[in-house]
Amino acid sequence: MAGIEIRNLRKHFGDLHAVDGVTLSIHDGEFLVLLGSSGSGKTTLLRMIAGLERPTSGEIHIGDQRVDGDVPPRARGIAMVFQSYALYPHRTVFQNIAFPLEASRTPRKQIEEKVRWAAELFSISRYLDRYPRQLSGGERQRVALCRALVRDPKVFLLDEPLANLDAKLRNTARDDLKRFQRRIKTTTVYVTHDQVEAMGLGDRIVVMERGKVRQIGTPQEVYEEPVDTFVATFVGQPPMNLLEARDPALPGRTLLGFRPEHFLPKGVFGPSDDTRPFRFAVRRVEYLGSDRYVYGSVVEAGAAPGEVTIIAKLPATIALPIPEGETHEFAVPRRALRYFDADTGLKRAP
Repeated sequence: MAGIEIRNLRKHFGDLHAVDGVTLSIHDGEFLVLLGSSGSGKTTLLRMIAGLERPTSGEIHIGDQRVDGDVPPRARGIAMVFQSYALYPHRTVFQNIAFPLEASRTPRKQIEEKVRWAAELFSISRYLDRYPRQLSGGERQRVALCRALVRDPKVFLLDEPLANLDAKLRNTARDDLKRFQRRIKTTTVYVTHDQVEAMGLGDRIVVMERGKVRQIGTPQEVYEEPVDTFVATFVGQPPMNLLEARDPALPGRTLLGFRPEHFLPKGVFGPSDDTRPFRFAVRRVEYLGSDRYVYGSVVEAGAAPGEVTIIAKLPATIALPIPEGETHEFAVPRRALRYFDADTGLKRAP
């Protein structure tokens, strides 16, 4: 196993700065998630670690080896799993898993032992004689992970490996993947645009946008303490509500931020709770089983409802009626309020 050090890494494609000065330390044995939308630079960063793209400048160290120069992928001690899994259709599951061992001229007995060990770990031993076309998407994903595992890599690099699975399979595969990584304790870098995957899998999350790192932190840190309005609205579903503060006690133009699950009918709170009240003009209510999403806007004293859409996420345990087309008294606990500079978007003190 090995950690990864990335220092001021850049990758330019002409005028496009796909990765723009990324510095990052990935700990030995850590499960790190690169989270971002299309074009954020996350996959380009992963491909540079793998040796599939050469950096324009900067350094990459895997363990005690600097690899950003002419070190080929096979000499970096990495194993990569792609979104497509890249299985050989004409080979059985056993032959697919064994392929990297055969390519490195591993003795046949050792190949047999390692393939069966990996297949047992991922509960696919009974599929070893089948072909990829005979497997489900989740089973093909396990084969790809087994093939990577038998190489004994220092680092796993996973590029959206669950993207082709349906929602139910993704939940199961995510659990399998996390348990597997905890068991083998191999440093893992995982690329996704799916924040549920990022929050559920990552020991830490790196939020990227336009080639730059916006925030690095645990899932809880990124969700509860976003460093700017981009992270606040990118991480979380529904996203954090942002509302321009009209409070003379707050210097400069300030945005109030609060998560939808903290925006609740005032009657839910006790008389001693320290809350910030709002008058909430409700436009629409969505019933989603365990939750209700309530859409509307805040009404300032003596003014019409604002144009900014505000969302409340109410658990089913709150049985208060919220009629559409009416204005209701809502509130947010003051401890749940976050403050951002309206001009720069950066987090600031209240």
